[in-house]
Amino acid sequence: MKKSKRLWPILSLLLLALLALAGCAMPVAPAAPAGESTAPAAEEPVTIQVFYPVAVDAPIAQILNGYVDAFHAANPNITVEPVFSGGYGDVKTAIQTTIEGGGKPPALAVMLATDIYDLVNAGYIAPLDNFIAASDPAYIADFLPAYMANSTYDGQTWSIPFQRSAVVLYYNADLLKEAGLEPPTDWASWAAAAQALTVREGDNVTRWGIEFSSDWPYWLFQPLAIGAGQNIVGDDPAQVFFDTQAMRDALQFYIDLSQVYQATPPGVQANWGTGPADLASGQTAMIAHSTGSLSSILKQADFEVGVMPYPGREAGTFASVPGGGNLYILDGASDAEKAAAWKFIQFLTEPERVADFSIQTGYIPNRAAAFETQAWKDYVAATPQAQAAADALQYAQAEFTVENLGEVRTILHDYIHKAINGEMSVADAMAAAQADADAALEPFRQ
Repeated sequence: MKKSKRLWPILSLLLLALLALAGCAMPVAPAAPAGESTAPAAEEPVTIQVFYPVAVDAPIAQILNGYVDAFHAANPNITVEPVFSGGYGDVKTAIQTTIEGGGKPPALAVMLATDIYDLVNAGYIAPLDNFIAASDPAYIADFLPAYMANSTYDGQTWSIPFQRSAVVLYYNADLLKEAGLEPPTDWASWAAAAQALTVREGDNVTRWGIEFSSDWPYWLFQPLAIGAGQNIVGDDPAQVFFDTQAMRDALQFYIDLSQVYQATPPGVQANWGTGPADLASGQTAMIAHSTGSLSSILKQADFEVGVMPYPGREAGTFASVPGGGNLYILDGASDAEKAAAWKFIQFLTEPERVADFSIQTGYIPNRAAAFETQAWKDYVAATPQAQAAADALQYAQAEFTVENLGEVRTILHDYIHKAINGEMSVADAMAAAQADADAALEPFRQ
């Protein structure tokens, strides 16, 4: 008992000390009233690269850099670094080289919509279904079905349409009028117009009737086959139709433009890059090209520019195919980078921005809502060629995309070149192309 009495003074002193300390402590902030919340924590900064092709005759880099600046202003925690390459093939090759070399790929890239099978099979890209499921259903439903058709595979969505185009025929309408010609409505009138508009001074050609690039020919050739009655692809991604009467007639028509009508340069033409400027400067009266070059051609030309789908073989028939690139998120990106890439995708594909991009380039709007913007309505009222370019889609069939696309496409290109250069007959070239393509597709057939 004596020991307990001695402890009381000590305990009393300790208690007084604790009370003093409590009185000096910082006060606790009161709880937020019901219905209010404290300020959210700042989002972690993230940097993503975007690989982007610039192969059309439009100021793509300048336009995209402007969008990036606007995105940064609205999303200060995300830094987007564009990396520009020459063309779609260059972007795909750069990504493939990076991944196979053990490097880190970009978070986002614009690559051909038709590359979907190869990209999925290689494991390069990530599905977008989780992002889409968390978005407004009206967003994905607003994209044009013709473009979304190249975005899905094996029950999943892998890309979002962006800079989408179509194959069209550009022509100098003033020259046609001066020659007393109407825009062509079939192969016969097309060839006759090209022949009539070719100008020679002795052995020197001062103006070709038509330039028709064929160094990488599948896209510009495909509407010829469609116009002859059969596309080179169907619903089966492991089947092609190269050895058909339609394809043989299409290839022969192309060769005849040079050998019979002498209206286009002989041999394989590598004038894709110069074609728009050649048309604008009067070096050719017509070109087969992309709608993505429309704005540049209109800015350069001092004459009325006509735009139309290819005339078909039979009078009153027309043909085109869609083309261009989609936005893909790379599977090697982190979750934070993928989320940032998706946010940038949604930013780029807002209707007003889609309309603006189309106005500045000539690419066809990828969303129905973009056609309803006032900017687009005002533009087509002043520039009817833009509406004509969009209207070409009504004559379009599916673009060439199959399993093992890189190899099958190379096979087709090689044999088209052999026929154009006279190394093989058209019939033999297309028969060989079919046989080699079938062999390349066999592993993908059930």
